[in-house]
Amino acid sequence: MDIRLPKRMDGHQPEVLIESKQITIIGTNGAGKSRFCSALVDELGDKAYRISALKALFPTPASTQPLPGSIDDLFNRMNAANPQVKNTAETEFDKLFYVMLSDEFRELMNFKAHQLMNEKMEFPKTKLDITVKKWQEVFPKNKVLRENGKLMFATEGYADKYPLLRLSDGEKSVLYYIGAVQYAMPGAAILVDDPETFIHSSIMRTLWNVLEQMRPDCTFIYNTHDVDFASSRIDNQCVWVKEFDPEARAWDYEVMTSSRNLDTAMLDLLGSRKPVLFIEGDDKHSIDSKLYPLIFPEYTVKPLGSCNKVIETVRSFSDLQSFHQLESRGIVDRDRRNEQEVEYLRNKNILVPNVAEVENIFMLEGVIRAVALYKRRNPDIVFPKVKKRIIAMFTKELRQQALQHVRHRVKRDVEKRIDMKFTSINALENHMVELVSEINPRGLYDQLCREFHAYEDNGDYASILKVYNQKLMLGESNVAVLCGFKNKDDYIRGVLNILKGNSEHAATIRRTIKACFGLEE
Repeated sequence: MDIRLPKRMDGHQPEVLIESKQITIIGTNGAGKSRFCSALVDELGDKAYRISALKALFPTPASTQPLPGSIDDLFNRMNAANPQVKNTAETEFDKLFYVMLSDEFRELMNFKAHQLMNEKMEFPKTKLDITVKKWQEVFPKNKVLRENGKLMFATEGYADKYPLLRLSDGEKSVLYYIGAVQYAMPGAAILVDDPETFIHSSIMRTLWNVLEQMRPDCTFIYNTHDVDFASSRIDNQCVWVKEFDPEARAWDYEVMTSSRNLDTAMLDLLGSRKPVLFIEGDDKHSIDSKLYPLIFPEYTVKPLGSCNKVIETVRSFSDLQSFHQLESRGIVDRDRRNEQEVEYLRNKNILVPNVAEVENIFMLEGVIRAVALYKRRNPDIVFPKVKKRIIAMFTKELRQQALQHVRHRVKRDVEKRIDMKFTSINALENHMVELVSEINPRGLYDQLCREFHAYEDNGDYASILKVYNQKLMLGESNVAVLCGFKNKDDYIRGVLNILKGNSEHAATIRRTIKACFGLEE
């Protein structure tokens, strides 16, 4: 189906999506997505079929004029055709089941009539049959039973039977979508509002793949906030709605296709109006994703996993800035990088802290002192004890730490130099032999040991945090107990909770951490 999009704010002709099968509408809250979809419905006319589980499960105002061909419209026409059997269903979900049960009754009566006339006829396969079958495929441990003209449900391993009303909203939503899609008119544009609502992410893709296969004659248009789902559509054309002009009833929007090579990270941020900060870790378990949104509230913070992914995404995002108009930066751990590597990354909009890893940020002097004050402890007693303990730990591991730094630099240098072009295996072998003397790992190791001993001798706590990679530091430093917390996890939560407020302690911690990145508050 060819889909003509709504009026554009820039005065250009609206785009027409040719032979579209899947379209996703994305954009930030308030950008006008819902009104964009309503304009699409007006443009599509009698081919528009709009469904929403969120609206279907709750009563709608009686004054609302149903869309022609919609479930509400079918229900009203069935009621009008059977005045002797009036149904007073209030929700679209209930109306859908009334329509399906009415169709079931009509099909069975028709089958019975043919049987009485001794006419051969296959037992009818109704829309209700299909709905039940597909629903049980999505929820294989749930069973649907028919008893005394009613649908009853049961869970495998349990004797209890329960009616339709006791299903969860997610289970009802799947039933609704499977049933509703079957009633779309031939060749319809099925517009789905918030397809992710009530439905667990583990079944989202499977469900809509099944529904699209059930109605290959239709075009599916999704108004969604779920970018993982949007990126999962194979034949998808994505429309990014940026802004709405209510007076002109026009939109600023852009159509994106696979040629843009937009991944989930990009789609996830197109609705943002703030600059973007890409970080390491995940959005559920990592310290990074909990800390950095509190330090950089002016940014939309997006975890990407590895440091390489952060670096590559910042580069790609910057290359496409003329398209999305969002500024982007990244944060990666220092991880034994030398000053030249750090400077290179900072020039590429990648922030690198002056500590070895994110856990060390919680060990910064300014952070410890602010937390101690917050917990009514004397920072002049707390911090010196923590500092003494960290220096002792570092001294004990000094040579091992130096060795790890050498390994990192040797690995980097070897990868860089082996990447050169060689005309023969002999040339490669000779180059490998020369590498040891050129890189000089022993000399580098001795140099680092001297530097690290100087940090130890001078009590240079800040420099130790910069080079000391030790995940156990927070626990073994005793900083938590000294500051009045039970353990290191309690201490981390304490820092994060302070940052959620607007106290002077929070401001001090935020200034300290920003300074660690070479930034000023």
